Amino acid sequence: MLRPAPRALISQRLEQRPADPPSGLFVHGGRQPTRAELIVFEAGRPVCRELPEPSELAALRAAATPLWLRIQGVGDRPQLDRILDHCAVPELLRPPLLEMPQRPRVECLGEVVLVVLHRFRSPHDPTRLVSDQVGFLLLPGLLVTVEEAGTMPAFPTLTDWLLTMAGPVEDRDLDDILHHLIDDLLDDLFPILEHISNRIDDLEEATLRRPRPSQLTLAFQYRSNVRRIRRQIWPLRHQIRLMLRQHQSILGPEAVGGFQDMAELVELLYESTEALRGHLDAITEAYAASIGNRMNQVMKTLTILTSIFAPLTFIAGIYGMNFEFMPELKWRHGYLYVLLLMALVGLIQSYWLQRRGWFQDWTAQR
Repeated sequence: MLRPAPRALISQRLEQRPADPPSGLFVHGGRQPTRAELIVFEAGRPVCRELPEPSELAALRAAATPLWLRIQGVGDRPQLDRILDHCAVPELLRPPLLEMPQRPRVECLGEVVLVVLHRFRSPHDPTRLVSDQVGFLLLPGLLVTVEEAGTMPAFPTLTDWLLTMAGPVEDRDLDDILHHLIDDLLDDLFPILEHISNRIDDLEEATLRRPRPSQLTLAFQYRSNVRRIRRQIWPLRHQIRLMLRQHQSILGPEAVGGFQDMAELVELLYESTEALRGHLDAITEAYAASIGNRMNQVMKTLTILTSIFAPLTFIAGIYGMNFEFMPELKWRHGYLYVLLLMALVGLIQSYWLQRRGWFQDWTAQR
């Protein structure tokens, strides 16, 4: 009888989905129709079959035949309960798999391993992420995968590899398949992060050359995507290492080695997200610095104009006074003399400012 520790193996709902839902969930109103199939690990080779009758499924479970139950879509909860009943899956383990969205988790208790992850994709716009939940449940002789919005066939790469292999069942233990599936989901994050990194490099160069408000908006969008991925990775760091320290009996030596590699992979992903967050912070600071430099350049230009025209305004103000006795007012060429004086003062002012480097554009591209 399964006796979990307090707050273990229970549903932990998220307040909102980590990213936008994929198109399949949009089409079906948030719940994709349920579709299920079974991979039976027979003595000769694995065989992919449609879901058999309940009696035959119960017979396979009773005969301890290794099974991989693949469920896609959670739109029909009664059908899912019937399928899991025939597979003898305890009621306690179903909410974390069927209630969405769930917090990412890796939990192991006795002969049960429960894993909940979110599969991220970037369909068209690199600033937009979509996610769907994928749950894994490992029991003795049974591996259950539940995809919220899967495509047919489920996990095609691993499925094709399994169906083309021949040999005894022991060569393909279910715990090894479990860590391969999780590793496949985590590996999909690297192309997304690499694509974001390339876009961030281009964005940084554009920000330094010609800052625009749209660039700051892009930086915030990329930062939001990186933060979403980081939130899904953060809980796994502690949980995988805790599971490895517990030395669970359901995990064989190869599976333990695979989960140790997975722990390193999670650390690498976490470090990558932290590096990208720091890069985005640098872009925000560079944008603020560029805008500040441009504002300083504008203020400097206004200061130059003010300093040049201030003495000219002073001269014009003197000769604009209405006193009766002003000797210069009687000069025949007084108007020309004042213009020449003002031009000379302006040239001297410009030369002096140019020698001091005031005309240099600090925002020019170099």
